[in-house]
Amino acid sequence: MRTIIICLLILTCSVVSAYAQEPTKKAVLVTGASSGSGNVITKALAAKGYYVFAGARKQKDLDALNAIENVHAIKLDVTIQSQIDAAVIEVTKTGLGLYGLVNNAGVGIQSPLIETAESELKFIFDVNVYGPYRITKAFAPLIIESQGRISTVGSVSGINSAPFYGPYSMTKHAMEAFNDSLAWEMEKFGVKVSIIEPGGFNSKIGPKVYQRLKNSGYDFDNSRYKTEWETGSFLRDKGKGVVENNTPEEIANAVVDILESDSPKPRYLIQESKKYTTWTIQQAMLEMLQLNHDQAHTLTRDELIKLLDEFLAKDLSENPFQWDDE
Repeated sequence: MRTIIICLLILTCSVVSAYAQEPTKKAVLVTGASSGSGNVITKALAAKGYYVFAGARKQKDLDALNAIENVHAIKLDVTIQSQIDAAVIEVTKTGLGLYGLVNNAGVGIQSPLIETAESELKFIFDVNVYGPYRITKAFAPLIIESQGRISTVGSVSGINSAPFYGPYSMTKHAMEAFNDSLAWEMEKFGVKVSIIEPGGFNSKIGPKVYQRLKNSGYDFDNSRYKTEWETGSFLRDKGKGVVENNTPEEIANAVVDILESDSPKPRYLIQESKKYTTWTIQQAMLEMLQLNHDQAHTLTRDELIKLLDEFLAKDLSENPFQWDDE
């Protein structure tokens, strides 16, 4: 009998020891997890062993998410503060903490700026700008405690805009500022902050944009831009248009790198080819050159090249910019 008890004690200690040595799953919150890139990110992280808090609005989507191993669905509309507050309580109660936050939820609106209803502009800003602001502010204490990672899904449209993309580009450009300021402010806590900049990819957002514009009663026939609407692909393809071959999986891969890299990049540009990458960088350079052209204080070509060389020599995974009071 004594031998049996000793064996049981040894077995119990072995199990406890093994359990203690097993690494704790890192928890990550993904907003807008019901479809598109958010759903792909959720499944990719869950498959890698992360415990994913997946935010969604509809019960059928919550049920589908809960059916995935390592996924804990949370009713979460980023425009409703009471749901955000309840989500913080729900995540905290699990005792897992929160290592990663993925601000993915977003919507699109496409229309000429001077013909965009103010209510539509308020809607897109409420989701795309105030949404990440609310979520990040609410979950910041948990992320700071874990010295975790914050990522936001932006867009190349935040770097360069185009006709009729004004409302969407305005929100994504705001995320550029959000990311940069947040990265500076979270650095003292050991929290890394990154933004993901996808080009166009196959998703349902195009047709949704078309349907929303149509349902809003927008008058295409009496628009000042009737010719542009008729010669473009938006009306003809009902929002589907011509998209690049980027995939949501590439966004998910960027999220994984942000979570796992010792030095995640501040920006992750996702473009299908060097051609589109060059186009995006050209737009950023054009803005720089416009700021330098025929101004009160301009830099010479040699001074610009010297600055470029200095930046290239620095570690761009860190914020390379320092104020120079001289």
